Amino acid sequence: MNNHEFPSNPTTAGGLIISKTETIQSFLSTSSDDPHLSSELRQVASSLSLEPPSVPYKPLRSIWVASDPSSRPALSTLLSGSQFILNSPQPREKSEELKARLKKLEEVAERKAYKELVKDITRKAESEPFSSYKDQLGFGLHVALTMFTGYLLGHFTFRALFGHSPVMTAAGGILGLVVGMLVETLLFIIRTSTQDRKTTLSISNLKKNQ
Repeated sequence: MNNHEFPSNPTTAGGLIISKTETIQSFLSTSSDDPHLSSELRQVASSLSLEPPSVPYKPLRSIWVASDPSSRPALSTLLSGSQFILNSPQPREKSEELKARLKKLEEVAERKAYKELVKDITRKAESEPFSSYKDQLGFGLHVALTMFTGYLLGHFTFRALFGHSPVMTAAGGILGLVVGMLVETLLFIIRTSTQDRKTTLSISNLKKNQ
């Protein structure tokens, strides 16, 4: 019999695997010293006899075929009570390219889920003060107009109270300008605080709904 018919370790040979019974164990133990078998088959029989609880069918049958027909058990007797053993297939290893594609798809899905989660907050943020250059310019013009209006009110108020004194009318204008600036600052703080509360409430609602 050729050497290539048996692997270096017959207990790990592929193909059909059957459970080892006392009959099979006894046959293998006897075959390991059977002079009718080649040294290779005796070695295989010895290895299989030491490996419970299963045995490959192919080398077992090869040993049985080469054994003395007058002393060996019938094949049906030898296999009686034995059962097939089905090994779970090894999971296929994913290629690096497939792993990279799956990782990219996961990242895309995560970004999409995140955008969906914060879309309401993003819409609110777009309406916050200074969210764009146009908003900044509009706010600056509004502040300038308020301060100018305050200056005029202060100027004419002091003029009406103190006559045409240049010093007093100037002081009144400056006082009105400062008051206008303070009013605009107060309004800005109120708007910002209100927007912050709405954003915090939206985040809290999103966390509760998760």
